[in-house]
Amino acid sequence: MKKLLIVEDDNDLREGLEFTFRSEKYEVISANTIKKAKECLQQMDFQGIILDCNLPDGNGFELCKKLREESEIPIMMLTARDTELDEIKALELGADDYMSKPFSVAVLKARVKKILKNTEHSILKSGNIRVDLSNGKVTKNEEEIELSATELKLLVYFIKNTGLILSKEQILMKIWENDGEFVDDNIVSVNIRRLRIKIESDAKNPQHIKTVYGMGYIWKEVL
Repeated sequence: MKKLLIVEDDNDLREGLEFTFRSEKYEVISANTIKKAKECLQQMDFQGIILDCNLPDGNGFELCKKLREESEIPIMMLTARDTELDEIKALELGADDYMSKPFSVAVLKARVKKILKNTEHSILKSGNIRVDLSNGKVTKNEEEIELSATELKLLVYFIKNTGLILSKEQILMKIWENDGEFVDDNIVSVNIRRLRIKIESDAKNPQHIKTVYGMGYIWKEVL
């Protein structure tokens, strides 16, 4: 059963959404403030979030931005302001979809289902390493590992390119994106070293992230 977090301060709307999605066999947790939403996110894992842009204690846009920096959890943004700028802002901050109030609950339900449909395929596995892309959780031998946002991006990039040699330049431009041209490529070596310490049984003799001298790095799946 997929777990859905609804962050909405309008009591009637929130209760209506809770009823709608529970009737669709979702496990629903709700919050009416950003503070409560953050507490929920710290206590449990979710496969999707319906997030209002305007909340009593802050801006839903900022929460969306923070969530996207840490994970790839599907986010549906809601707002009472039907403006193009809000839509652009929500999408640029990483929301997967956006709806303006008032809206059809049936349409919202369909669109939420659409952005959640790939949740089942958001698990990456490579040997004893497992990554849940919906919440950024990484486990090694079923024990959770704490990674920074950069380390997580690096790990996902490696696993998605298992068996391929990745140059420092490729990694730099992929992980640091627009800042890649202005970042010293030594930062790649530093972050790979940190990642190895966390995921390898012996960081000095890595089995997953192998160095290909003069060319870059390659991810090997260890069975």
